[in-house]
Amino acid sequence: MAKFWNFVLFQIGWFACIIGAANQQVFWPVAGTLLYIAIHIYYSPRPILELKLVLKAALFGVAVDTLVANLGFLSFEDAWPSAYLSPVWMWTLWALVASTINGSLSWLRGRPVLGAVLGAIAGPLSYEAGIRMGAGSWGAHGQLGGLILLGIVWGAAIPIFFYWHRCHVGST
Repeated sequence: MAKFWNFVLFQIGWFACIIGAANQQVFWPVAGTLLYIAIHIYYSPRPILELKLVLKAALFGVAVDTLVANLGFLSFEDAWPSAYLSPVWMWTLWALVASTINGSLSWLRGRPVLGAVLGAIAGPLSYEAGIRMGAGSWGAHGQLGGLILLGIVWGAAIPIFFYWHRCHVGST
């Protein structure tokens, strides 16, 4: 049942952040999603390890999305805190994805190829949905260029997140 609620709360957080960004109103969606992530970490069997995973994933996402945007593949709405960084609502979404690694996506553990394929498909489709809802736009390289680059990024991200989790668990 916990995996079901992890999936449902992921979806709620995703929609809240996207709709908030599209309407230039991200404070409450980000605050609510971060509260959920904090509760998720607190009730995790290994809260410190879960926190490390969430922070690493968020930093990974900030770096990747900042690079993708600065290379002209993507433009985000509500660019706070800086026009040169990915926006805080995207940081929150990367942390939210990490919260599914030991929850609703745990069935991918030990299946890196399947994780890569799922990431390469679902990640870019998530961006496309967010863009269609008004949270961003494709940049100078167009939709196809953006989708291909994001497919590569997300195809790597999901297996990397599982690897980071495995390394943390193995080190305790």
